[in-house]
Amino acid sequence: MSTFSLKIVACNKVFYDGECEILIYPAYDGQMAIMANHEQMTSTVEIGEIKFKLPDGTWMNAIVSDGLVEVDHNKVDVLVYSAEKPEEIDKFRAEAALERAKEQLRTKQSIMEYHISQASLSRAMARLKGARGYK
Repeated sequence: MSTFSLKIVACNKVFYDGECEILIYPAYDGQMAIMANHEQMTSTVEIGEIKFKLPDGTWMNAIVSDGLVEVDHNKVDVLVYSAEKPEEIDKFRAEAALERAKEQLRTKQSIMEYHISQASLSRAMARLKGARGYK
């Protein structure tokens, strides 16, 4: 199967840099997939789980925050605020963050604070889902 160059970059690290057969990521209107020789595009990544298949056939997962995907000449760059392997997620911290976000949503807030609380809730839920799915 054909491959393309994939680079996943978070604010604090390069999560992955190498060859890939297929990338599946959460987009605004559902999951999107990119394969080799994909048309040039720029898109957004939503909070959730990214999956990608390496040339040896193994699948890798990452729990990511929102960001951007850029495809250009068989090279894909994913820029996100955070990217974590499911086994790296501290379930207790994620559960505490979920409870804090729920509590913030119950209080009266400005519109900006509400959107920040919604994003915090989404991140915590994605992290917990990823951590629970890891065996």
